[in-house]
Amino acid sequence: MASVAARAGVSGQTVSRVVNGSSHVDPATRARVEQAMAVLGYRPHRAARALRTGRSHTIGVIAQTLATVGNSRMLQAVAEAAARRGYALTVVTLGADGRIAEAFGRLLEQGADGAIVLNEASALAADADPSGLALVVLDSAPDPRFGVIGTDHAEGARLATAHLLARGHRTVLHVAGPRASFAAAMRERGWRAALDAAGAVAPEPVRGDWSARSGHAAARGILRRRGGEAGPVAIFAANDQMALGVLRAVAESGLRVPDDVAVVGFDDVDDAAEFLPPLTTVRQDFDALGDLAVRQVIVRVEEGGSVPADPPLLLPMLVVRESS
Repeated sequence: MASVAARAGVSGQTVSRVVNGSSHVDPATRARVEQAMAVLGYRPHRAARALRTGRSHTIGVIAQTLATVGNSRMLQAVAEAAARRGYALTVVTLGADGRIAEAFGRLLEQGADGAIVLNEASALAADADPSGLALVVLDSAPDPRFGVIGTDHAEGARLATAHLLARGHRTVLHVAGPRASFAAAMRERGWRAALDAAGAVAPEPVRGDWSARSGHAAARGILRRRGGEAGPVAIFAANDQMALGVLRAVAESGLRVPDDVAVVGFDDVDDAAEFLPPLTTVRQDFDALGDLAVRQVIVRVEEGGSVPADPPLLLPMLVVRESS
């Protein structure tokens, strides 16, 4: 740092401000310091900085699994947002029998400043003490111990269901997510709300586990139970992977999408437009979620920020394609 300061003709404190992203540096001075850093190959030493500041500039990410598309997409968004702010990530997956208290302990042992809990693991966050970690939980009921962010899943599901009803369907069948999932519960709530508002009957949902395989099995059961019933069917799947399984089951039954069975998913994953037919779905802004999660963690780490009284919910958007 002293070498950078000498080459740029500034003080060591100014170099420190540039390294730490302070806004209190003249743009021309910042450019001169950054050029000196590039020429000299200077990089901040994270371990040394942690000893000096008491912070590791590391954020933990806790997920039940990374096998689901939504969790993988969220991890990518969080990683990019953290890198932009000079933070590293350490990832802990819980697995089927994982205990979130142990995950918190592991992150504390590794010196993480804070943590972000993703989706299905959010249900476990209320049962463990996150003391010592600045914590933000994705898709959870409000809790005074941590920050909460998420998508307005209920509104997204309402939009999807209302769209199918507007296409002339008398009701909409639902392939729901896991019972323990907060997001799945909110999507089911939005589906029911749209049916209630239209005076339509809400059939018993068929539950899957977010996988395409479970969506396929659910749709096969739905189509088998309908037998020879006349008239088109509408199915709202709680995520795009299960919707993919629904599309396969419909094709195997010799039926056509959307003529015989209209299908809508949720998430708008990167490949949704490449399904056959292209999938109507509800788009979550994963990049915005990741950025908001990282910003909230850093505020809590660096400024001792308080938890918002009303957790911010990002509004989803219905993307209409050929499947409906």
